[in-house]
Amino acid sequence: MTPRGLHVKQQEDIFLSLDIDRWNLECEFNNLDHRTDLNGADRLIVRRGQPFSISLYLRSGSYQPGVSTLDCVAETGPQPSEQYGTRASFGLSANIDTSRWSAAVLSPPGDMVALSICSAPDAPIGRYTLTLGQAGRIEFILLFNPWCSADVVYMDSEANLAEYVLAQDGIIFQGDYRYPVPIPWNFGQFESGILDICLKLLDMNPKCLRNPGKDCSGRRNPIYVSRVLSAMVNCNDDKGVLWGRWPENDEGYKGGVNPLLWKGSVEILRNWEKQACAPVRFGQCWVFAAVCCSVSRALGIPCRVITNYLSAHDTNNNLVIERRIDENGDLIRSREMIWNYHCWVESWMTRPDLKPGFDGWQASDPTPQEKSENIYCCGPVPVRAIKDGELTFKYDAPFVFAEVNADVITFMKKKDGSTSEVMNTTAVGQKISTKRVGSDDREDITHLYKYPEGSNEERETFKKANHQNKLLHQQGDHGLHLTIKVSSDMRKGCDFDVFAVVTNNTQSEKKCRLVFGSCALSYNGFLGGSCGFKDLLNVELPPGAERRVPLRLNYSKYGSQLTEHNLIRLAAVLFDYATNEATLATRNIVLENPQIIVRILGEPKENRKLAAEITLKNPLPEPLEACCFSIEGANLTGGNSISERLASTVGPGEDAKAKVYFTPTRSGLRKLVVNFDSDKLCNVKGYRNVIIGK
Repeated sequence: MTPRGLHVKQQEDIFLSLDIDRWNLECEFNNLDHRTDLNGADRLIVRRGQPFSISLYLRSGSYQPGVSTLDCVAETGPQPSEQYGTRASFGLSANIDTSRWSAAVLSPPGDMVALSICSAPDAPIGRYTLTLGQAGRIEFILLFNPWCSADVVYMDSEANLAEYVLAQDGIIFQGDYRYPVPIPWNFGQFESGILDICLKLLDMNPKCLRNPGKDCSGRRNPIYVSRVLSAMVNCNDDKGVLWGRWPENDEGYKGGVNPLLWKGSVEILRNWEKQACAPVRFGQCWVFAAVCCSVSRALGIPCRVITNYLSAHDTNNNLVIERRIDENGDLIRSREMIWNYHCWVESWMTRPDLKPGFDGWQASDPTPQEKSENIYCCGPVPVRAIKDGELTFKYDAPFVFAEVNADVITFMKKKDGSTSEVMNTTAVGQKISTKRVGSDDREDITHLYKYPEGSNEERETFKKANHQNKLLHQQGDHGLHLTIKVSSDMRKGCDFDVFAVVTNNTQSEKKCRLVFGSCALSYNGFLGGSCGFKDLLNVELPPGAERRVPLRLNYSKYGSQLTEHNLIRLAAVLFDYATNEATLATRNIVLENPQIIVRILGEPKENRKLAAEITLKNPLPEPLEACCFSIEGANLTGGNSISERLASTVGPGEDAKAKVYFTPTRSGLRKLVVNFDSDKLCNVKGYRNVIIGK
């Protein structure tokens, strides 16, 4: 690198400024030391509060301790100022001070100077220029440092850091709380160009466009950055990354990509940048959360994706979801819904803006649902605040609290126009899940969000939250008990039975009407077409008797109705003729997709071409057309999706098989994410963990 000029100045007394000719940023060593080496070694990327070293080669003279001087100025943002903390001036010290910007020479006297530089642990993240005396300017990128105890994102577990900062792939849970389905995802935060896109995302946020100096100053604070990301991952108020669209939209996914087809964040972020920051179409909650997780990890904030089953969407902050059904048990459409599952992210940081005790995981939700401070964003709010019912804490505690704790009251609207409250066993906030550290297993973290149902702590939490509905609306046993049971083998393409089980716990005979129906369901709670229905007008139950009523679900009926989420809602309504009371039971089921089998052909090594032999058996009683396998994986496919289309039709029970070639670029444990798509069997996911040798 050639300096812009040479200026040697004799200072007062004997102090002399170093006469720098050229320098070496030692990117390979520094990036490895700062755990940014997966971004490459072509530029300097370091973490705040941790020293890095550069080599200075002098044009004349030599470094003399106590005599030589060097004026350093570090600047970030378009309007750097010391007032905003985006400009820092410092000189040589005897030793590095990790609590502030500082510089010290590590080498003995000579014409090569090993200069150690350390940023402040609370410096704003982003692109920096560092001026060294009059010799010239070097450029580097500064990130959050969860390995530094003085950084507010500090995390003291190497295993957690490997998972929540460095892991480029992971598992996101979908399906149903009784049957969580693991979906692989390529976060790809270290793939080529992704860090630059993440920094551009910060620059495109409206706060930065209005006041760049103040916004860049705010980037010292992960609370601020997380809130910006929550707003910028969706495009509702800004030039954000993703356009949200859900299955109930009449336009479908025309003009974009079905959210279930995405296998990772890399293609989404690259498309956003290529399209001049026009939103990428389309996203749903797990896509919003996964992209937010990728950006957070890229910037150095520990982050993980969370799935909350039976997640409430409370529109009026009263912490109650009021649902209405008709006499067949079908939901009447409303803005207040219970999503079969909903995904958000948690980011790890301290909360000096709150009273002690609320550091650690903070929930943010980039899916645009309700506005916060007039912007479609949500969080970050301490997970501990949700558990303790501290609803005054920033940010958006009531909304997140309702997602995991809202009461559900179900009313039946009768044909005569009257309504009555019905019993319903739906419990919000089930099996809150994330990927376990160091494995692909599910970790249940429900206990971090809520106390056990019915415990004294839970009741105290509701009192603190000024919310008594769980206690006020508890209903007694009417003597008739209604549940829904299912068979163990519910695979897509098969016919199977589900059962309404009615029990008479009274001492008298009961005569009832049982309505038992099923319909397709999207993951966010909207209903599709009927999959099967039964109406029994005369169900007689002697005292203590139990009756098991089957409902046959035939593929010929449900196959054309299913949404891409393979979900079916079962609802049974029991009318007691003697008391004129109704009891409701509901259950969501997810149909299993076939397994994708992946074999790796060849010895897995860096920069050696490999083949993935991929096989899937057609489970449907009809042929599959337009079959296509595609693969993607961090450091396996260059951040790209590689596809292989099948030329022939795949008949019932036959195998769809393809070979897809790829070349790994990095050693270590990697995850190859696979997707299968066809005309009748869509968005089937699979993966294979591969150890790549050097």
